[in-house]
Amino acid sequence: MSSLQAWVAEHKLTSIGAVWASALGTSLAVAHKWSPTVKTSLRLIHARMHAQALTLAVLSGAALLHYYDAKDKAATDDVESATPPPWLN
Repeated sequence: MSSLQAWVAEHKLTSIGAVWASALGTSLAVAHKWSPTVKTSLRLIHARMHAQALTLAVLSGAALLHYYDAKDKAATDDVESATPPPWLN
């Protein structure tokens, strides 16, 4: 799991693009199966809206992850800078 998190952290835009594309494809497939009488243009509009909503949720999660990651790193840097140098002991 940590290797997946590391990959996602390194390739944020690729991950978000993959989520968008998979959401679009899934939404189109579900719409085609559940309501085959709906026009294709309407299916595309709804699929795009679903994909955008999911992408916004993923972007919000990524922003929160980035915020807490930076906050944790700053707290770690403060602790490391607060320790006296070894020659003062």
